[in-house]
Amino acid sequence: MKKSLAIFLQALTVLIGIGVLALMLWEPHVEGVNANATTLSEIYFDDPFLAYAYAASIAFFVALYQAFKLLGYIGQNEVSSQRSVKAVRAIKYCALALVALIVASLAYLFIVRPDDDIAGGVAIGLFLTFVFTVIAIATAVFERSVQNAVDIKSDLPN
Repeated sequence: MKKSLAIFLQALTVLIGIGVLALMLWEPHVEGVNANATTLSEIYFDDPFLAYAYAASIAFFVALYQAFKLLGYIGQNEVSSQRSVKAVRAIKYCALALVALIVASLAYLFIVRPDDDIAGGVAIGLFLTFVFTVIAIATAVFERSVQNAVDIKSDLPN
């Protein structure tokens, strides 16, 4: 991969991170539960589900950071290195953690808030579960191929 393409993809990764962070900070202000809140503490600290969403987003941002690092390794033509394998493995674990955290949040909605209108939240949760499952599977396949390349590279005589 050309170094300029890797740098472009790294910049795109940073922009995705900034966009998601901005959305996470803006959305609670217009959410139905918080629409009439007058202070920031009412918006951000009175909803345990929002706190859970922020805690769960840590795995997403760790995965973005690992993707940024992996693109750097690819730009340096080090895709067949143990550092690349570790970055891909971390992305896989973050995707699996996000799947588990989203399923737990959906269970919370069904158990604790059965009378609320949760159809939109459940639809988004199911979509994100599917997306992160596909990412976990793709990174597992990529991890195996990169690990095989690293093993073959280490078996070659110097």
